[in-house]
Amino acid sequence: MKSYVLSLSDTQSTLEIVGGKGLSLTNMINAGFPVPDGFSITTDAYRAFIEENRLQEKILACIKKADISKPDTLESASQEIYRLFQDARIPMDIGSSISNAYTGSIRKGTPVAVRSSATAEDLPDASFAGQQETFLNIQGEEALLEAVKKCWASLWTARAIAYRIKNEIDQDTVALAVVVQELIAAEAAGIMFTVNPVNGNRNELVINAAWGLGEAVVSGAVSPDTYMVNREKGRVIKLEVEDKTIMTIRTEKGTAEVPVADALRKKVVLKDRQIMELAQLGMKIEEFYGSPMDVEWAVVENRFFIVQARPITALPPQWILPDPTVMYGRGSLAEHLPGPVTPLFATLGLRLANDATTEMWDRILGTEARNMMSDQGFYLPLNGYVYGGFRMKGNELRIMRMSFGQIKPMFTRSVERWLEAREKFAAVVQSYENLNIANMSPEELLKGIETLLLASCRYFTDIQSTLPAASMSEIIFTRFYNSLIKRKGDPEATVFLFGSETAVLRSEKSLFDLAQWIKQIKPLAEYVSNTPAQNLSADLMDGNQPAGIDERLWMEWRQRVSTHLHTHGRTAYEFDFANPTPMENPAPQLETVKFFLEGKAENPSTRQREAVENRHQAVERILQRVRWPFKGWFEKLLRWAQNTGPMREDSIFDMGMGHPLMRRMLAELGRRSAENGAIESADDIYWLEESEVLELVSGLEKNGRLADHSKEVINRKADWKSKQKINPPVMLPEKTAWNFLIHGAEAKKQNGKLVLKGIGTSSGIVTATARVLLSPADFDSMQPGDVLVSVTTTPAWTPLFTLASAVVTDIGGPLSHSSIVAREYGIPAVMAARGATRHIRNGQMVTVDGSAGTVTLD
Repeated sequence: MKSYVLSLSDTQSTLEIVGGKGLSLTNMINAGFPVPDGFSITTDAYRAFIEENRLQEKILACIKKADISKPDTLESASQEIYRLFQDARIPMDIGSSISNAYTGSIRKGTPVAVRSSATAEDLPDASFAGQQETFLNIQGEEALLEAVKKCWASLWTARAIAYRIKNEIDQDTVALAVVVQELIAAEAAGIMFTVNPVNGNRNELVINAAWGLGEAVVSGAVSPDTYMVNREKGRVIKLEVEDKTIMTIRTEKGTAEVPVADALRKKVVLKDRQIMELAQLGMKIEEFYGSPMDVEWAVVENRFFIVQARPITALPPQWILPDPTVMYGRGSLAEHLPGPVTPLFATLGLRLANDATTEMWDRILGTEARNMMSDQGFYLPLNGYVYGGFRMKGNELRIMRMSFGQIKPMFTRSVERWLEAREKFAAVVQSYENLNIANMSPEELLKGIETLLLASCRYFTDIQSTLPAASMSEIIFTRFYNSLIKRKGDPEATVFLFGSETAVLRSEKSLFDLAQWIKQIKPLAEYVSNTPAQNLSADLMDGNQPAGIDERLWMEWRQRVSTHLHTHGRTAYEFDFANPTPMENPAPQLETVKFFLEGKAENPSTRQREAVENRHQAVERILQRVRWPFKGWFEKLLRWAQNTGPMREDSIFDMGMGHPLMRRMLAELGRRSAENGAIESADDIYWLEESEVLELVSGLEKNGRLADHSKEVINRKADWKSKQKINPPVMLPEKTAWNFLIHGAEAKKQNGKLVLKGIGTSSGIVTATARVLLSPADFDSMQPGDVLVSVTTTPAWTPLFTLASAVVTDIGGPLSHSSIVAREYGIPAVMAARGATRHIRNGQMVTVDGSAGTVTLD
């Protein structure tokens, strides 16, 4: 016989019968945890209600109309289903069972909380938290039955429907249980995470607390106090008391949010003794479940109650240091690898990067260099993200001696040395440029890939000794100008440095010229204007001649774009060779062409000419005013900054010079491996490790049977995708004496809004839609007027700046690429806004204040 109601202590409860929330509460009650009394309305009751009212076919018909890419269709389907539930009646036997349980297990006159409990919720691999409804302060049988029906209907909210579609959960099999519990008249309530949910630290327990019922905390309506407990030491290590402006209270007919009394707003909610008591309870719950937990709690008259506990489903990874004597940072080459690296780059790529880096340190420090790096080499992946590691402790004097010893070599002939390094790198690329890749043997292909990448890494190490001159020249000139020359009304120091001819500017001019040519040809202008940039790119790459464009014109269009890409597209969006280059994915460049064509972007030559004129006028005014010795110093420092400045952008632009050729070789090696059954497609080559590629090359050379790596590829792609959600620390360990080197600060709540603090590097204030770009694969989502949010940018990203209204990055500083280009374009920029790409959601409205260095999330 089917049971429509089970006591919360009933050991017959299962996930299928009472759902995740109900089962969790049953387990905790029977384990002796302080859980309020109550009962579960089973999934059998839900199914009987659906069957009695013949709703299932109607529900599925509504779902068929829903499209996850169109929110309005999801909302429409949800509303239609809700009306079906409202018009339906709860069968008499189910209603009687609920009423009997209510009067039999709930103390008379005690209000209840009615919460949904889905059969797929609160599980370690698919948290449904917040997908369905909760109703508080329900009193009386009639109100309870109405709340139960609303809970059942909440299985079909737009958000829940979309969640199941996205996670491929069969809509025909889902059912909903309902938990009814005595409502605790909480004096305070909140959420407890038994490990730190932000950084994944297993030794830190975090408690959020606010006055009143817990709904205000769960919904995010109030900024709660935050307490952090060191689990090993058993003490509170961090206590943040917020201004708690509102609280959720019981009313005659439900709940309401009301202002908090002035005396309580900034008063700490829990005392240290209570914090530790609650923490001990949380750790016992974690021990009981065997996994980190997210716990909702309430307290009344100094007695704690647990109203819900679920596994933390998206816990950040632990950052375990391979060598505790080494300090790891996301600097140097890691800045050009903003996301998790693919397996082939993590093995082959980093091995070659380490070879080149070791050569560099050997030149600078000799035999001492090896003692300062970890045994794994300078670069290594931690949780998929590249870090550079150096033994700082005990090497302070050696580092200081090295730093002072390199000042003169770094600042001597910097531009000449960069050009020499570039010529050497270009010669390696050229030696492979004219080879017929299709005729190369597997071993020759692999050798070519290694040679090109090693040359690229050596070039990067070479420019490490030239880039400081470009950075320091601007810093020294700016400080000299601001402290000794500048008066009220004088221009900013950057005005003296704008207008330089760079590789990026030359590329922009080429795109403008391309747009001017198109403008003269009506059919082509209409085609380019009305076709999305991604489709333009696909047509060009695939040779799809559009209707209405004659063949001669089409061939000329393709040739002009090809010439532009051959001249200006030999670079990389990111240093990991798994990412397509501008030569393969010119969509951002084509979007810029569309902007120029439609008159939405300024002629770059005009912008440069105006910058040069402003610079000359500013210089003349200063020279007329200042006298010896400041005049001579001003001229010398300005000349130094202007001569070395363009080198910074140009040298980084050239880092990807070999990537287009490298990727063609990898594509050929991948194609042959796929043809022989080792992988599904040529691009899967990037998801193999170096040792596996070596085996494939050996097998291809011998015409032997190749091992099938398709399963490993699928698993690694999924692992890589999950790692994209990680917010990697800038430095490990996170708290050291070297923290002063890190820009920015942790995000904080201000006036109920999350505010990210970084470095303002280009002034201005903009409020607009955020567009989070984690990799080149996201470029096509960028819309005109969006705030560009990324980990960092490289010169190859510059076409996106024509679309952006502001720029925000996780890392970087005043002299990073993003800052320089933002200032040139006159848009606000905030660098080093830690975790910006993780805190900010796509489409969210944000306010970027380039002067204050803040990003406020609306």
